[in-house]
Amino acid sequence: MDLLAANRSLTELHGVGPYIAKLIVKWIESPPTNIEVPEIRREFLTMARARKVLSANPRWQKSLKGDLQMHTSGSDGTGTVAEMADAAIERGYQFIGITDHTKGLPIANGMNELRLEQQRKEIDSLNADFRARQVNFTVLRSAEVNLSPLGAADMNAKTLRRLDVVLGAFHSALRRTEDQTERYLAALQNPLIHILGHPQTRIFNHRLGLKADWHRVFAEAARLNKAVEIDGYADRQDLKLSLVKVAKKEGCRISLGTDAHHPWQLSYMDFGLASACLAKIPTERVINFRTAEEIKKWSRSLP
Repeated sequence: MDLLAANRSLTELHGVGPYIAKLIVKWIESPPTNIEVPEIRREFLTMARARKVLSANPRWQKSLKGDLQMHTSGSDGTGTVAEMADAAIERGYQFIGITDHTKGLPIANGMNELRLEQQRKEIDSLNADFRARQVNFTVLRSAEVNLSPLGAADMNAKTLRRLDVVLGAFHSALRRTEDQTERYLAALQNPLIHILGHPQTRIFNHRLGLKADWHRVFAEAARLNKAVEIDGYADRQDLKLSLVKVAKKEGCRISLGTDAHHPWQLSYMDFGLASACLAKIPTERVINFRTAEEIKKWSRSLP
């Protein structure tokens, strides 16, 4: 607007050529009206809005102690466990959960039981180093377990019970249009699962996600004292805000994870955190506001 008021060309802006400049001027002079956003693009926050929300509510960022979903080069990420931990420490976190994919998702280089056990030992060694150096930081042993449409995990129970937190997520049969409530209830009732990851399975401009009686799903999570995730990855933002409000009403716990596949993507936390803030989730229900030891105590207490 300042450039136009000064009778200057918008091509002075980085990345704006003559054609785009012409479109922008047209939109400013004759703003489009009655634009209906397709459902597949609705309820996604911009980073600018997310940060504005958090700036107005600073206690949310101050309360945040960690990130409970991210991937490393162990599956389909690029950073090592140590590199993801270093990036989290730079953000002032006290913990992270490493949730590499499991073997039921070979397209994402999912880990089998042996590789997951090797990673568990790597994490134990890293945590021992943090303690020796008196660094107040813990890497939680976790995984993003692939769930079948019947809610079954793709890893043996013995391996999963050695983890601190188990996040379960659906990665198949994601375009079904019929009600999927029973699928979600089965996943929550699986005793190996603590957190239901990116529950809707939506992706911006690509997939609407599954349909369910979300009141029943979240009420069951609350009954079992389990958590549902707000996945902060930019094109997921799953759960969407209207469903986060339903989760609040039903009283279930909320887990925040960036689904980061690179260290810099830890910044996606702003999307999930802002969504929880906008929905006015009681802070005692956000498990990322707990310490690592409190989270482990919670997961061990689940049925």
